[in-house]
Amino acid sequence: MQSWQQPQVPKLPGKGLPLSLFDTAAQSVRATSPGPVARMYVCGITPYDATHMGHAATYVAFDLVYRMWLDAGHEVHYVQNVTDIDDPLLERALERGEDWQAIAERETALFREDMSYLQVIPPRQYIGAVEAIPSVAEHVTTLQAKGSVYAVDDDLYFSVHSDPLFGAVANFDDEEMLAIFAERGGDPDRPGKRHPLDCLVWQDARPDEPAWNTSLGHGRPGWHIECVAIALDHLGPMIDVQGGGSDLAFPHHEMGAAEAQVLTGLAPFAQHYVHAGMVGWQGHKMSKSRGNLVFVSQLRHQGHDPMALRLALLAHHYRTDWAWTESGLSGAEDRLSLWRAAADQAKALPFDSALQRVREHLSNDLRTPEAIDAIDAWALASINGSGEDAEAPGLMRATVQALLGIQL
Repeated sequence: MQSWQQPQVPKLPGKGLPLSLFDTAAQSVRATSPGPVARMYVCGITPYDATHMGHAATYVAFDLVYRMWLDAGHEVHYVQNVTDIDDPLLERALERGEDWQAIAERETALFREDMSYLQVIPPRQYIGAVEAIPSVAEHVTTLQAKGSVYAVDDDLYFSVHSDPLFGAVANFDDEEMLAIFAERGGDPDRPGKRHPLDCLVWQDARPDEPAWNTSLGHGRPGWHIECVAIALDHLGPMIDVQGGGSDLAFPHHEMGAAEAQVLTGLAPFAQHYVHAGMVGWQGHKMSKSRGNLVFVSQLRHQGHDPMALRLALLAHHYRTDWAWTESGLSGAEDRLSLWRAAADQAKALPFDSALQRVREHLSNDLRTPEAIDAIDAWALASINGSGEDAEAPGLMRATVQALLGIQL
């Protein structure tokens, strides 16, 4: 599947700092420790509607991870999927009387446009679930051989407790997991399952639904195993970061980790499980089911500067839950004007110490509000002062573009 345009990422003087991130499994901020190539997998969209600001906040957050690793001297191998076959997509197609593939192609194309607009660095591999179906079948066959998959009627389920570490990602107890599993696409009450939390890895063909011929028969994959297959195929075992929104910690990342760890015999599947907070609007989390969405495409078609949208996102720490507001966007537009005015000066105050502060804040679990404050302070002092450093405006411009993805 086609990705999107690569934005320019300037090389900054000196070397960036090692990146620490909050690991959901450990419940603490820990240093990432990638080798020369940092490996990251971030779960992509289910393309039955356009990119909303909650999506944008998540992908901008992991774009910062990418940028900080680059600044620290790592090559980054980033993989993202598209869940281009799933029940919500089929339900939307039925509602609209439209072909599910046409919806998936249109919304995926719109997502690519939105990511390019927001200066998000594209993944090296951008893989649709449909592309991965032959691989999924192979991985399910391997799980069968290991005794971790069983049949319920003509469907196949993964026994989550075949991984002794099951439950270590989201840190929920059984009661919490059962409640959330039922809310987020699971089927804990299906008769014939060995355990209510066991998850579907292969669904036999249903009437009037798409299905594919594979070694497992005529059907389609379950949700969690799709990401596992794509991640293992392109990144290998024991990756550095598995990322997504906080609503993916359970069941998606929990169950995917269990499947991957049984498949490879290695643990943990990810050194860090990193989750972005939820963005709300009108008093609730932005949700396609609720319909309270602010779309990136609508804002850009209204003429809003993409860098203002990105600054509005960066004003909040990536792990916090927060609400989108028009005043937040207006404030970001004012900040963007300030930064551009400071960067357009022929001379300004030295920026070297500000660069160091930005690196320090971002290396400590991507503390963007503090990094933005450091740039604000330099910009205000430079505009109101009498700096004589002719190199400072260019260094400031390069810094915000390289580390924050803000093109001035």
